[in-house]
Amino acid sequence: MPGTTKIFLNLLTAALAAATVTIPARADACGGTFCDGGVPGPMPVDQTGENVIFVMGEDKAEVHIQISYDPDTNAEKFAWMIPLTAVPEFAVGSQPLFDQLLAATVPLYGVTTTFESCGDGNLSASAGLSSPGGDDGDFGGSGTGSEPTTDDGPTVLLRQTVGAFDVVVLQDKELAPIQQWLEDNNYNWDPNAAPILQQYLDEGNVIAALKLSNGAGLADIHPITLRYDGLETCFPLRLTRIAAVDDMDIRVFVLAANRAAPTNYRHVLVNPLKIDWPSLAANYKEVISNAVDAKMADGRAFVTEYAGTSGAVQTFGVYDGAWDDQAYVGLAPIQVVDKLNEQGLAACYDDFSCGWNHPLVFGLLLEHLPPPDGVDPLAFYPYLSDYEADIDMDAWGDGSGFALGLQDRVIAPGLHAVDLLATWPYLTRMYTTISPSEMMEDPIFHLNPDLGDVAQLRQATNYVLCNGDSVMTLPDEREVYIPGANNWPDIPGEEWWEEEVQTVALKGAPMTLVNNTAAITKVLEGWNKEHSWPRGDGETATNEDGEGGCGCRAESDASGAPGLGLAALGLLAVHRRRRR
Repeated sequence: MPGTTKIFLNLLTAALAAATVTIPARADACGGTFCDGGVPGPMPVDQTGENVIFVMGEDKAEVHIQISYDPDTNAEKFAWMIPLTAVPEFAVGSQPLFDQLLAATVPLYGVTTTFESCGDGNLSASAGLSSPGGDDGDFGGSGTGSEPTTDDGPTVLLRQTVGAFDVVVLQDKELAPIQQWLEDNNYNWDPNAAPILQQYLDEGNVIAALKLSNGAGLADIHPITLRYDGLETCFPLRLTRIAAVDDMDIRVFVLAANRAAPTNYRHVLVNPLKIDWPSLAANYKEVISNAVDAKMADGRAFVTEYAGTSGAVQTFGVYDGAWDDQAYVGLAPIQVVDKLNEQGLAACYDDFSCGWNHPLVFGLLLEHLPPPDGVDPLAFYPYLSDYEADIDMDAWGDGSGFALGLQDRVIAPGLHAVDLLATWPYLTRMYTTISPSEMMEDPIFHLNPDLGDVAQLRQATNYVLCNGDSVMTLPDEREVYIPGANNWPDIPGEEWWEEEVQTVALKGAPMTLVNNTAAITKVLEGWNKEHSWPRGDGETATNEDGEGGCGCRAESDASGAPGLGLAALGLLAVHRRRRR
């Protein structure tokens, strides 16, 4: 695409965190990262999933990358590599933005149950719902520009600190000088990455590397944001495969004016008959994995899990106007937690418990207001006044360091995230599972204004018959007879995990490569007919005792509409005395 810059991103494992974090922790993996697990030699950690947000519009694009890794990893030996075609602007990203995007778009599978009237007045309905096991900000920061090239070293195009990370961008035709520079500067190295990184260098890319700054710990980990010219978006699965597991989860979010789609990967519509509806899609990942591995998808395809308004994403915890970094400058350290409580960034109580309503608050406290030696942070922060004589005043100073960290890592990224949601009206969430052997091509994404919405909720209705069986009506109106009413049937001959395999152009409707709808419908009709469904006119149902009953569907309430209860989560309100 002339006049644009393509940027490659190596993504990291995502962990969906609660809005309030009691003990901050990062989990799961080092994607395209090289980690020292505490034993001699480099030790890449298997990835279990990756999340990325692309913001596509006008002449600038952004990529937000979620970074997580195994908490047992030695943070001092952490290194994360990204091949890039140009040097972007780096900034701190917002973990709460990822949390809210995940929560707002995870596919929800619900079943409303109604009962046939069997002559005993048994008219009822129930429901279940489940999700399958699922201001511009400060870009630039402190740093330096290009450094001189030595005879035996790479060109350092950029060197700066971004939040908790030291960032460097290196350029050379050969990998050896880059590897040596990184090792000399305490970046860990995995020799398995060498041939793949050399391939990226041969294609004209530069290499960015990130590591935690001195003194930064796991609690300081935050997403990284990159901004660059152009609209083309791509990330290097070729590099990711060195630490990937089979059927690794990848989720791509796109904020833009229109719906997004894969450019060089296929797009798949799954066969809804393969979803285990009575279990509320407990087999969801199995279905997706088989669908994207189907013929013509060939393991390089995405499904769209949500496409619609970005207004569905809540901003609670992402940004709050009450957050004020300057309130901590000159503040006595024993008042810090009270001020965090007041601003809604903490919830500390008299029962020795503290919750942090932003995942980076705890790390900032550990850095600027550390507990005395031997004192548990959970006992220290709720009772700062009890430890006034032991507070490290050199670490706290006048509070300006804490204030700066709060602004750079919490307030500015949160304000920018809220601005993005307000600016870009459309959100697309795509998902795939992919194995290392399939990571031979880097996926690219584009916008298509002619594609329709994809709802978050998939709602079916299960009509329980008097004979103990049931009929499930799927969202597309197809009916499935279920012997015994509870266990999803394995329909003989119903072998297709994918209903359609498509390619999607920049405009217009998708082009269908594979369409199994007619075959699926034919097998389903045969299955239903084998179980005498649908019934003929005037036919009645028979319960287990052989007694007749009416063959009409039961109404679940006076309005004639079946009731729907979206009882996915139980919420418990506990009143406790907040620490003052």
